[in-house]
Amino acid sequence: MSTQDLAGTAKAMVASGKGILAADESTGSIEKRLKSVNVESTEENRRAYREMLFTTKGLEEGINGVILFDETLRQKAADGTPFPQLLSKKGILPGIKVDTGAKEMALCPGETVTEGLDNLSKRCAEYVKLGAKFAKWRAVITIGADIPSAACVIANAHALARYAAICQAAGLVPIVEPEVLMDGDHTIERCEQVTEWTLRETFAALASQRVVLEHMVLKPSMVISGKSCKKQAGVQEVAARTLQTLKHTVPAAVPGCAFLSGGQSDELATAHLDAMNKIGGAAWALTFSYGRALQHPSLTTWKGSAANVPAAQRALYHRARMNGLASVGQYRTELEKEAARAG
Repeated sequence: MSTQDLAGTAKAMVASGKGILAADESTGSIEKRLKSVNVESTEENRRAYREMLFTTKGLEEGINGVILFDETLRQKAADGTPFPQLLSKKGILPGIKVDTGAKEMALCPGETVTEGLDNLSKRCAEYVKLGAKFAKWRAVITIGADIPSAACVIANAHALARYAAICQAAGLVPIVEPEVLMDGDHTIERCEQVTEWTLRETFAALASQRVVLEHMVLKPSMVISGKSCKKQAGVQEVAARTLQTLKHTVPAAVPGCAFLSGGQSDELATAHLDAMNKIGGAAWALTFSYGRALQHPSLTTWKGSAANVPAAQRALYHRARMNGLASVGQYRTELEKEAARAG
């Protein structure tokens, strides 16, 4: 992919009013999701579930990219159409998760570093041939007693930067995802501090590896109270602190920030995104790259039954539409109630 193509793809990934569906769960993760609705995690069931998502009528109205897992990138719809081709025909960019997971970090108890750099350039070349236009790598930063450590933050930033450089050289737009986990009892102030530090280190590493900022997309976590913190910050505070943190750390050359939901409820993730866009003044597009927050209503409706596919697809379409509106600051909670009455 040429330099011009990379720039165009990155811009398309954060196009106004649309976002990215994260459907890149590893085999272990998708097994847990399917098990929650009493569906066995066979290859065929995983394929059928992903086909249900990807063939949703009108999905492209709110979704412009889908992150796939290695298995899914190679699978086909029931009619024989490869999933990357099926998505491309709908005007949706196919992407691929390329990291091999967060592993325990030596000499850093309670912390992880993401692996997967070995043979990455070779894998990227194959993924391009299979139709992928962009890639994703997730780093995981945990807040706790005396953590994160500088060793963890710096190691993950370096790995993200090496991955991004390899992707750009191979013709893939990298999604750079440094996630600060919600798990813990930390305050929103502590989350803000750690998120700012993480993003500073990440962009310093990206610069050192010569990554072209115009040819990437940032997938940040929101600045939010820890799940077990007694004081939970409200929507407006989360939006204001997240925007301020991004303004302190993210260069204007980056085309867009596609937020992860990180365990937030479906509607809360939408409300936070909407509040940020209503505040305005950002140098980059503020959109979404949600997994569970988009899929959950659809999965719990589907339950492995072909008879439930239409209703499950309506649930996914609705969440994609709500988040699409939030990405331009036009979401209203009344729309959820209207949809519930109509459904």
